[in-house]
Amino acid sequence: MRGKQYHPPLKLTAPWEKDAGFGRKLKTYRNHTKIIAQPGIVMKVLRRKRIVLFMAYFLLLVLTMLNLANYKWTKEPQQCNHQMRSTTYQSRSDIRFLYRPSLAKKRQLIYVLTTWRSGSSFFGELFNQNPEVFFLYEPMWHIWQKLYPGDAVSLQGAARDMLSSLYRCDLSVFQLYNSPGGKNFTSLGLFGATLNKVVCSYPLCSAYRKEVVGMVDDKVCKKCPPQSLRLLEEECLKYNTIVIKGVRILDVNVLAPLMEDPSLDLKVIHLVRDPRAVANSRIKSRHGLIRENLQVVRSRDPKLRRIPFVDPGHKANKKDGSDYHSIGAMEVICDRTSKTLRTALNPPSWLKGKYMAVRYEDLVDNPVKTLRNIYRFANLTTNHDIESFALNMTSGSSSSSKPFIVSSRNATQAASAWRTVLSIQQIKQVEDYCHHAMSVLGYERVRTAGEAKDLSKSLLTHSKL
Repeated sequence: MRGKQYHPPLKLTAPWEKDAGFGRKLKTYRNHTKIIAQPGIVMKVLRRKRIVLFMAYFLLLVLTMLNLANYKWTKEPQQCNHQMRSTTYQSRSDIRFLYRPSLAKKRQLIYVLTTWRSGSSFFGELFNQNPEVFFLYEPMWHIWQKLYPGDAVSLQGAARDMLSSLYRCDLSVFQLYNSPGGKNFTSLGLFGATLNKVVCSYPLCSAYRKEVVGMVDDKVCKKCPPQSLRLLEEECLKYNTIVIKGVRILDVNVLAPLMEDPSLDLKVIHLVRDPRAVANSRIKSRHGLIRENLQVVRSRDPKLRRIPFVDPGHKANKKDGSDYHSIGAMEVICDRTSKTLRTALNPPSWLKGKYMAVRYEDLVDNPVKTLRNIYRFANLTTNHDIESFALNMTSGSSSSSKPFIVSSRNATQAASAWRTVLSIQQIKQVEDYCHHAMSVLGYERVRTAGEAKDLSKSLLTHSKL
């Protein structure tokens, strides 16, 4: 063994105890946990972290897009052809009630644009009698009563907002115009409810059947049980056509935002009548229009100079005062009508194909033909019963009846009654206010009292619309 050199035993060191091959031990921590220092493993861990972060970012992006899409969908306005709601009744204050997903098929919405004493009550009955129509009669009456004595023009915005809700079958808007502390609105609390075929017929009331054509007796309908607005809304949702007749929208341009709304399919039927006949009827029913006349007259431009209402030397009396407001309101009415007609003569995109003018004189002269044209425009189908109703209501034996009551009468005779009743001064006053509207609609002016009273001469010409 002497010849052999002694070699001490080798001390093997674990790879992880060396520092990249330099033979130095890594610094250890108090817990004796050592740091792994292999580059391949570190890079592999980092790659995995990058993949996880990328996947998390992509998932967050997808969730954000889905949330935005869901927000846009839920903000679509509600359509009345939505299935009947089974949710509890919601008030107007819950703004979510106004928005529901829109459906592919839109309901046909019609607004009858007209003014007081234009034959609009009878005209509305042509829709009220149709079993396929949900009809509302003068709903904006509630606004004018609640906000009295606001002038007519300043109330246009509130009237339009109400229409926006009603065309979506949101009837809770009526609660806004309820008396403080008053009971909740019911079906019988709506203006004109006791003459409404929907309110007075099955299933809301057993007094009438909607499919049976015939006038409603308000004394019978008043005995119907008052129903909640929620139930009336559910009835509204069943109909494919909603028609609202109103005299408190004075200008079709007020309706432009509704007609431009892609979620609404709104058309306007403009019912017009000879302004002189309107003035005569307003004078006849002046006691029932006192508040409305004052609200309209308050919208007149105070800077305009006007011709005297009565002849010089005529002693004024109380009747002249009420007649003054009745005819004075024609200034505002004809001014707003002229704005509508100017828009109709050169229609913007939102009005093209969605406006129809109907002269009351044409309706009473040929009710069946005019009714068919109206129904065709409204995408409705007429039938023998409704045509017979229109014919019978315009060919009665009497010349007139009580104001605001629809009844069978000699409508042709009633349409020309103003020619023998109004004084030449009153006629000239109305013609001065309404000359533009008369020219567009085809109503000729008269030069003398004798010409006015000559019933053999027609004052109707072709309309420019």
